[in-house]
Amino acid sequence: MLVPITILDIIDIILVAFILFQLYRIIKGTAAMSIFIAIFLIYLFWLIVKALNMELVSSLLGQVIGVGVIALIVVFQQEVRRFLLILGNRYIKNTRFSFQKFLNGTDDHNAGPAIVEEIVRAAESMSAKRTGALIVICRQSSLSSYTDEGQILKAQISAKLIESVFFKNSPLHDGAVLIENGLILAARCPLPVTDQLNLPPNLGMRHRAGIGMSEHTDALVVIVSEETGRISVADSGLLRENLKPNELRNILLTEKVW
Repeated sequence: MLVPITILDIIDIILVAFILFQLYRIIKGTAAMSIFIAIFLIYLFWLIVKALNMELVSSLLGQVIGVGVIALIVVFQQEVRRFLLILGNRYIKNTRFSFQKFLNGTDDHNAGPAIVEEIVRAAESMSAKRTGALIVICRQSSLSSYTDEGQILKAQISAKLIESVFFKNSPLHDGAVLIENGLILAARCPLPVTDQLNLPPNLGMRHRAGIGMSEHTDALVVIVSEETGRISVADSGLLRENLKPNELRNILLTEKVW
């Protein structure tokens, strides 16, 4: 007897496949991947013993799986956070309508390109001098919670100021510069480090902190390597390396961070 397949069944399968694919992208290369595989194997084993009517083992595993949702939230709390941030950043913020702009009645469209030019000029100059830098650019998530151990500036964005902050003899050069609402919010801010296990060994703590910040928030992070002078951008846990100034400019303009 053939089971009829409806359009809703097809949509259901597509949605499940999409969620699993996004989950795989987020936990790929992290310690959570091993945990996820172990949980999947336990669930598969439970289905087998349940089909074989092995009541005792099935009952024990059923009790474990019954509270598994709470355990999954605890174990994968960072991954769940990243998944929600990716959805919000990719499928909500990219719309033309901005609720925040509607409330504030302001539009930073004209200021955006000028700010981008200042950041690109600073990155290009620091790249040539091999001055290490971490520049975190706010999108929707506020960065104020990462300023506690930093130095509040609330200064106008300029290439000279950014370069002076990251000058090796500057007391503010350690840590990151946070940019929010068209201003340099703070400097010398420590960032969370990623727990990804498959990163190339040549990536130092500056790159790992930039990737970590892009995992914990929806911010865009510009990284300048002190060793090679290469410019990179971290976004949603992914790193784009060895960018030219024009490529960095295009990313900052097209990502609509202003």
